[in-house]
Amino acid sequence: MSTCKIAVIDGDGIGPEVCQSAVRVLREAVGSCKLDFELLPGGAGHYRKTGKVLPEETFTACAGSHAILHGAAGLPDVRYPDGTEAGNDLHLDLRFRLDLYANVRPIKLLPNVRSPLNGVTAGSIDYVIVRENTEGLYASRGGGIRLRGEVATDTLVITRKGTERVARFAFNLSRQRNGAPKDGKRRLTVCDKANILRSYSFFRSVCEEVWKENFQDIEIDYAYVDAITVHLIKNPQYYDVIVAENMFGDIISDLGAGTIGGLGIAPSSEIGDDHGLFQGSHGSAPDIAGLGIASPLATILSAKMMLEWLADRHGDGHLSDAANRIETAVNSVLQDRVLPRDLGGTSTCEEITVAVIRALNMPRATAA
Repeated sequence: MSTCKIAVIDGDGIGPEVCQSAVRVLREAVGSCKLDFELLPGGAGHYRKTGKVLPEETFTACAGSHAILHGAAGLPDVRYPDGTEAGNDLHLDLRFRLDLYANVRPIKLLPNVRSPLNGVTAGSIDYVIVRENTEGLYASRGGGIRLRGEVATDTLVITRKGTERVARFAFNLSRQRNGAPKDGKRRLTVCDKANILRSYSFFRSVCEEVWKENFQDIEIDYAYVDAITVHLIKNPQYYDVIVAENMFGDIISDLGAGTIGGLGIAPSSEIGDDHGLFQGSHGSAPDIAGLGIASPLATILSAKMMLEWLADRHGDGHLSDAANRIETAVNSVLQDRVLPRDLGGTSTCEEITVAVIRALNMPRATAA
């Protein structure tokens, strides 16, 4: 394709720093003739000024873009009257209004990053969590009941349509991968609580139906959510792709990120049939905003995922090549021990950005 229109929402806290870092890397990797960036307002800071977290003009621009790149949103002291954080509605509204039903969170241990787990090295942890993104417990967002200051309820929602489509997405993702590090098997693990709750038993049964219909070339596996928290620590090499309900996926993806160096190096994407949103898994970290010490790596790697998604949708080899070059550059920077503080180094956001851009321009044999 000729030019991709990218909606960019810096957001709050460290969001502008890491998001603009990723934009600089994208410009260098792809070239300005291929990407047209449009900077848009939104987030907790915007809500504090205007009463709007997601302005309608921002939503319209996002809906009309080829992809959305997001920094981070939310400030702890900017809240609605019910006590929930206002800033979260930026990506939550985009998620529900654009029907971004698959939240993809790769968990991959990269070179020269030390895991808190003993005996694991780069490549030995390499799986993806696919979190159903529009249903589950979070479907009650804004619709739960608070009665007389005594009772509060939220409802867990599991539908056949929602489960079928996220299961198909996860099975197809496994087909595109090389299998689990432990045994090379393409495997989908269904994470649930089917032994206790009927909603999760239904989720499991629908996933199994999808497997029987068209995906028996992929091994299917099951794990209760409490047990998988142990398995992801003791035997992470076993996993290839994990699919889970909204809240369970949210929780175990942060656990997984902890095993590969933390949220500062964990990318994510939110994918629907027609739209994609890309952002690091971390929050806005307002306590370090403006100090120049935030790590841009999660957002840079999310931008790499954005290019892969665009390349696949549009059959664009140039974008696919640019994504590969970004991944190679990040690995090269890590191998050279240009590390942010959350990975035990001292490099600033600017130093890491410059190092990644420099690595992008190195000959392939040197940067590999």
